[in-house]
Amino acid sequence: MRTLDEKEVADLLGAARIGRLGCLADGEAYVVPINYFFAGGAVYSHSLPGRKIEALRAHGRACLQVDAIEDSFNWRSVLAYGTFEEIRLPVERREILQRLLVHFPLLTPVESSMAQDASAPDSIVFCLRIDHMTGVAEGDSNGSLNARFE
Repeated sequence: MRTLDEKEVADLLGAARIGRLGCLADGEAYVVPINYFFAGGAVYSHSLPGRKIEALRAHGRACLQVDAIEDSFNWRSVLAYGTFEEIRLPVERREILQRLLVHFPLLTPVESSMAQDASAPDSIVFCLRIDHMTGVAEGDSNGSLNARFE
């Protein structure tokens, strides 16, 4: 097992598209998968109202965990820690939603319509402003896992 350097951590976080968001909900750990993109030191995503958003609004600290797994003996894992921030300006919301559609062209019709109407009240656009990241790996470090996300 080895520790990933800063570039390897950022590369994996930027290459992956689905991660597990961890937050605190009603005093307990709560982890859910999210679609996201990483840019400018932040993870951007969207959601409908629900437990995840209530938890993030109540306690803004959260983390995102991302893996690249080739097999049981060759994998990398990253944890990114940061602070939840809701994106409220319509122009910023629209830009982020459009970028999500570029990364995820097969979003459901509901999600696609959210991207077209950034002012929809039930559409929550948010980011996790990353303040520190860590990563570990096991197995071959020749970069073969990068191909899984390119």
